[in-house]
Amino acid sequence: MNVFSRRDRPALRGGALALLAALLFGASTPLIARVGDGLGSFWVAALLYVGAAAAGALTWRPATSEARVRLGDAPRLMAMALCGATLAPVLLVWGLARTSATGASLLLALEACFTVLLARAFYAEHLGGRVLAALALLTAGGALLVADQARAGVGAQWHGALAVLGATALWGLDNTLSRALAERDPGQVVLAKSILGATATLAMAAGFGQSPPAAGAFLALFLIGALGYGLSLRLYLLAQREFGAARTGSVFAFAPFIGAAVAFGMGERGATLWLAAGATLMLAGVLLHLSERHAHQHAHAPLEHEHAHTHDDGHHLHHHDPQPMQAHSHWHRHEPTNHAHAHVPDAHHSHSH
Repeated sequence: MNVFSRRDRPALRGGALALLAALLFGASTPLIARVGDGLGSFWVAALLYVGAAAAGALTWRPATSEARVRLGDAPRLMAMALCGATLAPVLLVWGLARTSATGASLLLALEACFTVLLARAFYAEHLGGRVLAALALLTAGGALLVADQARAGVGAQWHGALAVLGATALWGLDNTLSRALAERDPGQVVLAKSILGATATLAMAAGFGQSPPAAGAFLALFLIGALGYGLSLRLYLLAQREFGAARTGSVFAFAPFIGAAVAFGMGERGATLWLAAGATLMLAGVLLHLSERHAHQHAHAPLEHEHAHTHDDGHHLHHHDPQPMQAHSHWHRHEPTNHAHAHVPDAHHSHSH
């Protein structure tokens, strides 16, 4: 049996997807610092999201497999593009030019805190003791890593650090807004958000008279954007679909350690016992998330919606002729149900505790 399809551990698949997203995004930060050094921040942000748009287009699924993005989603997509694909990357690139890649990578750990708090406020997602403990470990690990950089005198240019911190807050809001679109085709969401973000930043680059980068940097930023922003966002949306915004954001807090490790591999020396201790705490937090099991008797109210689903999860009991064996998407109705099983805050489990 595929371990990611086990119904008694629904957090495992979501945690694995969030961790993969964190690996791709975390590795992108020091690469952007290296490739984008000396380039205009608007051009760098634009090329990252041009690459992300290409990833979205390549992963677009047919309507029979994934729910379509709707016209009513446009305001949310525009807000996501403004926060996450325009302002946040520009602030990140500007901050990277004024602080170390390692220090900036580690500051991104605070994105999880913003995401969890906003997810709790917007969606009232249940956070049990294990999730809170995991978040505490991840936050403590990130704090140790940041403190290590401050102790070593890295990132003393606080204006750069504050710009990175602003980017994390905006991405936290972006993550929270994207939760409502997690049931849509992630390829379409990535494509729409990226096109909006790339268009805005290209217009800013032209307005501020920034020159485009040379061909080598152009291609490198495009590829970094495709993997670190486009594919990473797709995985992030799928993780939100599996186990909610708060848990996805918390596991995603592992990204800064990945960025710090890549920066170290690229020549930024500074590995210390503090860094090792912080990394250990963050790893423990991720493992806590992956091992979460939350089960109790709960009721499902009648619900009608459209999203990708299968018929072996205990919730999609409607019939087809013939019955499809693979994941598919269409408008369907859930009848009232009362049962007990392991679950996480997904589209079918938003009940209060």
